[in-house]
Amino acid sequence: MTISSGDTAWVLISAALVFIMTPAVALFYGGMVRSKNVLTTIMQSMFILGMVSVEFILIGYTLIFSTDIGGLIGDFSKIGLAGVGYNILEGGTIPELAFVAFQCMFAALTPALITGAFAERMRFSGFAVLMLLWAILIYNPMAHWVWGGGFLAQLGALDFAGGLVIHILSGVSGLTICILLGKRRGYGKTAMVPHNIPMTVLGAALLWIGWFGFNAGSALGANELAANAFLVSQIAAAAGVLGWVLPEWKRSGKPTVLGAVSGGIAGLVAITPAAGYVTILPSLLIGLIGGAICYSAVAILKEKLGYDDSLDAFGVHGVGGMWGAVATGLWATTAINPDGANGLFYGESDLFYAQILSIGVAVVFAVAGSTILYKIVNSIILLRVDANEEVGGLDVMEHGERGYNAGLFSGSGSFIGGKEFESSPAFNLNHHGI
Repeated sequence: MTISSGDTAWVLISAALVFIMTPAVALFYGGMVRSKNVLTTIMQSMFILGMVSVEFILIGYTLIFSTDIGGLIGDFSKIGLAGVGYNILEGGTIPELAFVAFQCMFAALTPALITGAFAERMRFSGFAVLMLLWAILIYNPMAHWVWGGGFLAQLGALDFAGGLVIHILSGVSGLTICILLGKRRGYGKTAMVPHNIPMTVLGAALLWIGWFGFNAGSALGANELAANAFLVSQIAAAAGVLGWVLPEWKRSGKPTVLGAVSGGIAGLVAITPAAGYVTILPSLLIGLIGGAICYSAVAILKEKLGYDDSLDAFGVHGVGGMWGAVATGLWATTAINPDGANGLFYGESDLFYAQILSIGVAVVFAVAGSTILYKIVNSIILLRVDANEEVGGLDVMEHGERGYNAGLFSGSGSFIGGKEFESSPAFNLNHHGI
């Protein structure tokens, strides 16, 4: 094969679109926290973007995509991108460097998703160490198991663009860390409402745009598979809006903007592992059901279990990723992708069982790995900020900055008539208003 300029251009454009997603997460999450923590929340995503990009180039790529060792990890033959020049990607039509750039953006985005679970209460120094270790020791092995020829790939698991590797892994890790870290002061008693929903909508819109590169770019070429992945992503996201807003409207009596954008993200999460394997109509069902079950996880499951997943990283990414992996095992068809497999609704069961096993592996690995890393880091650097820092706001206490002029916004709520204001504790106790 020779290098295709069209395929190369599409993959590089897709890499740029996926890059946009990490700053988009910064805005999406940043608008949902209280004003005293907006810069801290944005900083976490932006710092991860820098730190993990360096880590990926130095050791991440070789651990994921070099020669397999026992189905568990790649060797060190490509450490620091050794030997990765202008050669064509094996089995592809693009330079390997283009593939490196594309995968680098995935690696940087994934730990940024976790930050929504423990927003407003983690010390930045400990956060940096924890996320670096997580990227090296949890993301890299899981990505190798699924995408780098590891044991899950050998079992036949399918994950087109990251349901297992990115969404389940980040969502479940986020839930584990937020439980270990403990609830925010006043959680369930004091209103903790979004300080800037328009900022969150902007972040969601950029995420939606970026997702076209995320999913369609995973075809690694400007071809029919990319077109399918692009369209099913749009359909699933649109259906996800309905899947979230309609039950929210029925339950609370009010359809919310925050619910609409959250539903769109839930639909995109759900279609991610299936985007290169399913046809149009199943994608609509995947998104619709994804929006509904993610809403239920946020509105019902979290309330019943009482954990403080601040910005619902688990409710959207963890739950949505699990549903997407299951849906892949149901609706995947070789008519869309001959390199895939037929799912349960196309007369074969092997893929479905492989998907269920892979979900279990991802969940157990995320819980065990995140717990071990948390306890190690916390024994060296106390991860939870103290009470005074939490009350004062992490923007000032950790970074010495304010997101807004003090006359417009205060640390914990907003200024109305010169007095600090927050909604009644009985209304909007969490960021989704439920």
